[in-house]
Amino acid sequence: MTPTLHSKLEEHFGFKKFRPGQAQAVQAALQGRDAVVIMPTGSGKSLCYQLPALELKGVTVVVSPLIALADDQAAHLAELEIHSVVLNSSRRAAELRAARKMIADGTTEFVFTTPERLQGTDLCEVLRKRGVDMLVIDEAHCVSQWGHDFRPDYLCLRWVRSQLGDPPVLALTATATPETLADIERSLRLRDPEIVTTGINRPNIHLSVERFTSDAEKRARLTDLLRFEAGQAICYVATTKACEELADWLAGQGISTVHYHGRMRQADRAAAQAAFMTNQARVMIATNAFGLGIDKPDIRQVIHYHLSGSLESYYQEFGRSGRDGLPARGTLLYTPEDRHLQRFFARSGGVTSTDLVNAHHAFVQAAQELNSEEIGLSEILLRSPLKRGKLAACLQLLASYGIVAPVGKSNWRLLDAEADRSQLERLADQSRERRAQQELRLEEMIEYAESSSCCWSRLLEYFGESSEAVESCGRCDRCAPTPAAA
Repeated sequence: MTPTLHSKLEEHFGFKKFRPGQAQAVQAALQGRDAVVIMPTGSGKSLCYQLPALELKGVTVVVSPLIALADDQAAHLAELEIHSVVLNSSRRAAELRAARKMIADGTTEFVFTTPERLQGTDLCEVLRKRGVDMLVIDEAHCVSQWGHDFRPDYLCLRWVRSQLGDPPVLALTATATPETLADIERSLRLRDPEIVTTGINRPNIHLSVERFTSDAEKRARLTDLLRFEAGQAICYVATTKACEELADWLAGQGISTVHYHGRMRQADRAAAQAAFMTNQARVMIATNAFGLGIDKPDIRQVIHYHLSGSLESYYQEFGRSGRDGLPARGTLLYTPEDRHLQRFFARSGGVTSTDLVNAHHAFVQAAQELNSEEIGLSEILLRSPLKRGKLAACLQLLASYGIVAPVGKSNWRLLDAEADRSQLERLADQSRERRAQQELRLEEMIEYAESSSCCWSRLLEYFGESSEAVESCGRCDRCAPTPAAA
């Protein structure tokens, strides 16, 4: 690492030395290598692209799954007097025109945007003319069908990379099992990537699993945890019904509460998130629709009222606590009945080779009849015997192998009209394997809940790390008493 970089580290970011893993990631970026960076929440992943971008020529494109996350990152750079632009659906036409002009003029170093914007506009052409030095994929686990937060719109990114002139890719995530990591490499077509991982251990978070025989007992314990433990808290639930019912219950107990789930209106979700982020509400009751990219350092506890679908999603969710490095807690409230709901989720949504053949045939037919390679989902649906949800699932699987590509919210582009049945049968096998893996991951989650062994040891083993360093960790209820309330 050159003295110049060390001076820029201090000059621009105020740090005298790198955190673990950062120097390795920065070096890979400067060498023009693809890289995957796996670091816990709050450990400094953003610097891994921000610092080398200041050295490289061209613009750095950062793909983010959430508008609020991109806005936060751009605001942080502005505080450091580093210029960036944000291009997404929240921007007005005049703001978008001004941002595009700054890209063309070379007056901005970073462009934060979404997969939809890159797919659905001529932005790739504008960026390619400027010259892209690095394509950064934030929350990269979203590209993996084996991951816990798969997002179909991320499947377009390998196509986007080619449209940008094939720049080096830096993929960032807080969690990735070996299967998820392999899927990230395949989906993004990474070339001999540098893998940077600093481990998942979070020394400031105390974990506990509390077992109950009834929902009434769980509600009483939840109320106690929120009433007598200080600080902001998130409580995760498995269904929208439970989300609304628990929020009403807690409000009736005099606890300042908002709720968030995917079926709420966008404006209501935004209002709930804003109230929580600004401490107007102390507790957020939410499904897993809430939390990706949330940058709130003072969350003191995350409570799971129901099981997560996997240890990967569980880690990601409780890891939203204690980002400031101060003591925090992750508590799972467990009843054996919770297993049935998650097993139902794990076993649903599979597709067969016949489903894939029907979906592909309908797409090809629509493309021929409409004389276009870009087709709306409704047009494909008109020509398909599949129901809307099943058709969407098929298109997602086809997209993960480059046969089609999502464009915006409801359009799709046909990339390969010649896919044959044997190829589609292989994809159906992948779908069945994915469902089987989901069930295995759920069983790992259940074993965690029912085990008497160290919580942190089990998590480290699950992510393929050595657990020797945390045996009898003193930071879980299996190894030490639950800490007193703050």
